[in-house]
Amino acid sequence: MDEIGFDGLASWVTEAGLIGRTESELMTGFCRRLADAGLPLARAMVILDTLHPIYEGRVFRWRADAPDATEVVDYGRTNEGEAAESWRRSPFYYLLQSGGRDMRRRLTAGDAADFPAIIQARDEGMTDYLALVHRFAAEGVIGEMDCVYSSWSTDAAGGFDEAAIDALKRLAPFLKLALKSAALARIAGTLVETYLGRDAGRRVLNGRIARGIAEKIGAVLWYSDLHGYTQIADSAPPEQIIPLLNDYADVVVSAVHGHGGDVLKLIGDGTLAIFTVEDRERACFAALAAAARVRREVVALNTTRAGAGLPTTEVYLALHVGDVFYGNVGSKDRLDFTVIGPAVNEVSRILAMSRSVEQDVLLSASFAGALGSDMRRRLVSVGRYALRGVSQPQELFTPEPDWDIR
Repeated sequence: MDEIGFDGLASWVTEAGLIGRTESELMTGFCRRLADAGLPLARAMVILDTLHPIYEGRVFRWRADAPDATEVVDYGRTNEGEAAESWRRSPFYYLLQSGGRDMRRRLTAGDAADFPAIIQARDEGMTDYLALVHRFAAEGVIGEMDCVYSSWSTDAAGGFDEAAIDALKRLAPFLKLALKSAALARIAGTLVETYLGRDAGRRVLNGRIARGIAEKIGAVLWYSDLHGYTQIADSAPPEQIIPLLNDYADVVVSAVHGHGGDVLKLIGDGTLAIFTVEDRERACFAALAAAARVRREVVALNTTRAGAGLPTTEVYLALHVGDVFYGNVGSKDRLDFTVIGPAVNEVSRILAMSRSVEQDVLLSASFAGALGSDMRRRLVSVGRYALRGVSQPQELFTPEPDWDIR
């Protein structure tokens, strides 16, 4: 690769990173252009740790026999078990521990195939292998993302020549910087959606961050809680409490998201969510379908937990319809993207009535009125009640005992 080709590829990947190309687009475009410029690249891999509640990082793999696509694989934690052992036997781990920056193995020139990854490359017909590690300064570390790993292989009879090795070492940082930029944007999206909720997270990333900016919307409000949580927390071993909350939250959050809702807050053992479909009847039906899914999945979860000798509980919830203000509330240093308004207070008061009326699902009159006639016929009134902080008594409803929606 001559200097003109080098400059062209460096400029392309820099510009592609700046305009926001995805990680797979960056990897595919970079490797394809390297091969088109005459560098005999057969395989390429880049590994980037991430900041994600489930995954530790992401792998990008490119192959010359499929030049227009990059395989993208998210991987889990590598700190225990077989994954940890595989990591410790990798060239990248060796470079990190030894402080090295690169490792080359000329597989047809007698160099040792001394790592499983290099043995695999040799067995796949590779003749030359180059591993590179680019570390971040301490202030550039984000979560577990403290460096970028890459490997480059060829099946050319003579391997890489020195010009090709030099080009890879000089160009790889351009690609990795672009990938890091794309990864940080993805990580930011994951974090705000994980901690704020999907819709609220997207709004924040789109610039809705000014304090006091709120939008009036009509929404179906979901507020759920766990029966007897305080008693369980007082009596169960402390190490069981977080797994319990996680198990039941997973059921609730998955159901809400699966039916188009958005979870705004996890408040201890409680969950506040909204359904904002413009068609109010559809939004109410979606919320009821999510509630039915929770009921079914809690039965399965309780069977599993009881079999393991773990404490079990039930989810109870209230559903309401009303106008709320949706936006940023807080101080200049700490904001919360949430919903406020009388309807939020009302749904919490309705939930508090569940114990008194001995019903796990309570629906407000406005929610019941928004449902279609077929579903309304399957509701039972549980009476009118004065709710604390609400000026007028409210009639509350619950579905018939055999109700289910899928």
